[in-house]
Amino acid sequence: MGETAPFGRGRIRRLFGLDRTGAEPGATRSGQPLRPLTLPNLVGLVRLLAIPVFLVVAFDSGDGQSWTAAAIFLLISAGDYVDGFLARVTGQYSRFGALLDPVVDRLTILSGVVVCWHFDLLPHVLLLLLALRELVTLALARWGLSHGVDIEVNWFGRMAVFPVMAALLFAMVVPGWFPDTLLAVGLIMAVVATVLYARVGRDQIRKMTGAAQP
Repeated sequence: MGETAPFGRGRIRRLFGLDRTGAEPGATRSGQPLRPLTLPNLVGLVRLLAIPVFLVVAFDSGDGQSWTAAAIFLLISAGDYVDGFLARVTGQYSRFGALLDPVVDRLTILSGVVVCWHFDLLPHVLLLLLALRELVTLALARWGLSHGVDIEVNWFGRMAVFPVMAALLFAMVVPGWFPDTLLAVGLIMAVVATVLYARVGRDQIRKMTGAAQP
């Protein structure tokens, strides 16, 4: 009975992002209007504008260990969940949001990498691999767009965000073995996600190419 009620458990799980089953909303697909003027997109743009603020505060700290910078980084990172929640609550899905959100996520992570690299807060080899992964993911997204393919976020990609963001965050306040370990775990999951993105994109291109042939 609860599953069919307006606010049953199934709907609540979807609203809070705990249930990601089912296809992505049609309004986010390739070819749809951008619709940039929505509440979720406003949150995304605020996140984007907050990244240079975070960088200025972090570099002004002198050693990269700043509770203020960490708090700003946390708010930017949490904004990813907030804009998704608002989109689900209001139904204001848009193509602009689907394009903006992953770019802001990548730039958020790269900004954290720059700070942690400059102040030696995390192992450089892990930071280098993470930065390369983010750049490859951006390149894959651009490649998919150029071929009319939307590469959807997979389970590994969703889960990898938490240890990666947490590692960058904790490194700004309590650097040591804990954020190092979080980053290593998140990096492994992120690399697996990227490999899966590439395979899905390749398969979709092949399917489209095969369907186009007489």
